[in-house]
Amino acid sequence: MVKRKRRKYEPIISKSRKWPVVLLTKHRDEFVEDVVEDSFEKIIRLCPGKAALREELETTMYRERLRIKTMPWKADPPDETDFWNYVKVSLVSSATQKDDQAERKLLKEIITRYVNEIFSTFKPSRHRLARRIVIGGFRRLLNATKIKTVTGAITGKHTLRDKIEITGEIEQLRSLATKGIIVMVPTHFSNIDSVLIAWVIFELGLPPFIYGAGLNLFNIGLFAYFMNSLGAYKVDRRKKNLPYMETLKSYSTLAIQRGCHSLFFPGGTRSRSGKIEKRLKLGLLGTAIEAQRKSFQEAEENGNDARKIYVVPVTLNYNFVLEAPLLIRQYLERKGQERYYFEVDEYSTSYKIATFLIKFFTKETKISVSIGRALNLMGNYVDEEGNSLDQHGNIIDIREYFMSDGKITENLQREQEYTRMLSNVIVKEFHRINKVMPSHLVAYVGFRIWRKQYPKLDLYNFFRLPVDELSIPYNDFKSAFKIIKDQILQLHEEGRVDITDILYQTTDKIIETGLNNVGMYHVARPIIMNKRGDIITKDLHLLYFYHNRMDGYDLEEFL
Repeated sequence: MVKRKRRKYEPIISKSRKWPVVLLTKHRDEFVEDVVEDSFEKIIRLCPGKAALREELETTMYRERLRIKTMPWKADPPDETDFWNYVKVSLVSSATQKDDQAERKLLKEIITRYVNEIFSTFKPSRHRLARRIVIGGFRRLLNATKIKTVTGAITGKHTLRDKIEITGEIEQLRSLATKGIIVMVPTHFSNIDSVLIAWVIFELGLPPFIYGAGLNLFNIGLFAYFMNSLGAYKVDRRKKNLPYMETLKSYSTLAIQRGCHSLFFPGGTRSRSGKIEKRLKLGLLGTAIEAQRKSFQEAEENGNDARKIYVVPVTLNYNFVLEAPLLIRQYLERKGQERYYFEVDEYSTSYKIATFLIKFFTKETKISVSIGRALNLMGNYVDEEGNSLDQHGNIIDIREYFMSDGKITENLQREQEYTRMLSNVIVKEFHRINKVMPSHLVAYVGFRIWRKQYPKLDLYNFFRLPVDELSIPYNDFKSAFKIIKDQILQLHEEGRVDITDILYQTTDKIIETGLNNVGMYHVARPIIMNKRGDIITKDLHLLYFYHNRMDGYDLEEFL
């Protein structure tokens, strides 16, 4: 095996005062005002007239008061109850008025409150400190496991790149970040994803991105400081009302328009099943398309060139996920249903996160980050110069997709269709650049073998099987594993999936590595080898979670 030489990437914008996110913070008041106006106009169009607007405001007020009672979080503003009581009183007093001026005024107050909740002030000094803490802390943990002396742990001869592997279209990403605006869309499996991707952005010499981080992360003492310092804006998934959703989308659209590289998890939340996301949330994804159209409109009016927006899929590949027991339980509880739920995340504490990080850095395991090829907003690939290419490799003009009668026009139905098209391409790219690890394969093979032994049981009854009665002779497991491994290698040759280098080693070595790594943090391991050399499980639910990573490649027919 040839060890890859890891390149050090210089910053593409060396002076922090020129970072787009810094300029956004510098002009915060102007930006907030623009978001308020943009959101207000959209909501008024959706709720024309006093009756429709009052109904929406009353619904919003009811949901927010219910949220305060049933789902309070530490990160919530302290005056929540007072504000929504004020909204209730204002709605009662304005009921007899003939015009809708009072309702419009109240809507603006609500939107302004939401914008200020969402906005996180970015400060370069805090960013540098947070970055040093993250990198220094991680490096010391890493080196403490490699060098058994205090001096060795402090000097740090091993880097995070030894533990966190970044592969894929790195050079294209860096090049396009100087030519246009990047919208990065990663898969989402763990609470540490936000910090991980922020480190990757820094490591590749890119300026800080803005990104939506779940407000629940701001409940965690360890994370709250970093989130505020690394470019995150707050996304509250409990708030499903129209004013909040439109405000959030306007925030994202206008920030991208102002040149901020942006990142959001298009799955909307962590994958509860362990599967790579197949159905993406279209709201924030659509803001990139809206931002591109608005940029083209402004350029047409001003007679200049608009900056292009590029979408870059990224997969985050783990051998184990801290929150896996909670996530798979939530998935199975509501399988086949989409309902509003109260997320109680027993793993979202500073202690649990710190314990996870220590476990990660003291085990022989890695995280792999795969950077995909950039797309335009119609889902076409782009070249190194940022030109959009059709399926035959010919350059196309993306502006034409926004034109009618020779002009750039707004057409919401058209843009919604573009968003759906883009989401479908991103899902395909996720599967194409997904990096298969030995842990994924051992979990997949083990679960499929046991599942095939009990074909008449539905999934829930299958999970009730006593795990101490489940075992697979090693040679049987090895034979099945080799079949799946060979199929994955074939898919890799066809460019339909990525793999780690270890998959070129012997079957026994791959299995050993997979068993040592899969779900290593958990007390009840999903799949292990017992003293007799047979393959057993301690938790079928967790095995199902890790097995799901290989969903979408039609491997079932081979076992």
